[in-house]
Amino acid sequence: MPWTKVYGNKAEFEKLSGSTPGLRGITYKDALLEATTQMLASDKNVFVLGEGVDDAGGVFGTTRDLHKKFGKDRVIDTPLAENGVTGIAIGAALAGMRPILVHMRVDFMPLSMDQIMNHAAKWHYMFGGKVSVPVTIRSIIGRGWGSAAQHSQSLQSLFAHIPGLKVVMPATPYDAKGLLRSSVYDGNPVVFIEHRWLYEHIGHVPEEAYTVPIGKAVVRRKGADVTIAAASLMVYEAMKAAEDLKAEGIDCEVIDLRTIKPLDIETLTGSVKKTGRLVVADTGWKEFGIGAEVIARVVEEAFHALKAPAVRVALPDVPTPASPVLEKAFYPGKEHIIEAVKKMLVRERP
Repeated sequence: MPWTKVYGNKAEFEKLSGSTPGLRGITYKDALLEATTQMLASDKNVFVLGEGVDDAGGVFGTTRDLHKKFGKDRVIDTPLAENGVTGIAIGAALAGMRPILVHMRVDFMPLSMDQIMNHAAKWHYMFGGKVSVPVTIRSIIGRGWGSAAQHSQSLQSLFAHIPGLKVVMPATPYDAKGLLRSSVYDGNPVVFIEHRWLYEHIGHVPEEAYTVPIGKAVVRRKGADVTIAAASLMVYEAMKAAEDLKAEGIDCEVIDLRTIKPLDIETLTGSVKKTGRLVVADTGWKEFGIGAEVIARVVEEAFHALKAPAVRVALPDVPTPASPVLEKAFYPGKEHIIEAVKKMLVRERP
């Protein structure tokens, strides 16, 4: 989904994304492609595998032509056998390689859950820290186009619940490139979740290789009245909501979580201690989701700073509909964040 369809015009998107005129700007998908290209070129232990990674489209452009540049022994198209392919990636990681496994849809990752949960996540602990499993599992979430219940899920909380896994959800092209490199060289399993609606977003990305630290959130917009913590696509919805609320005299601070696990609780509590209010916006379901975990952690660390009950903005507890009309009602956006903020302001604790 191009930024023009989501944000109306380039100037509006650049304002929301923090793009700076004159700096090199590329799309989110090209940032992922560039990061992968640089790692393949500089490290013989890095390789890519997954269903369709050598297709003409190259997984929405993120692996485009890599098999032509580096050969099919390092960019490997795999059978439709998710559990087996994941096992191959884990075995390669145990042997000292740094595989980047691409799952084109997160919906099919549960087919690999035994390998991910019972093997990749546990070997480092089972062998007293002497064994590492440096596998990066790229997984794609999304919405729209009638993708419905089995092709549009956001399952980040499912993987974040498992000890031994890290889960990242970059929202910007800059973070996509930097966090992918950090994930590959982290030394243990990282689930790297990308939203399809972000692929055409344009942002500043340096040409040279760099890293963005896993486990560190960033304040995208400073404010004094309400903290809005968001991940992935919801960061942009939060920024849009903050702009609209500013016109009504409500000053929102927007935090891009960037990493779901481990959470940057220090940045979150620091912001809440300043604003006294918290809204969490997630692409997944509300029940037992990321919003619940963020709020629980903030309550544990900074309960007395809260002036009102925290609010979650997330999906309702039903499978995703296929109808465009129902999709519009199903997915939350800036309007729901604005509603949550206003609701909070009238529910101040005595």
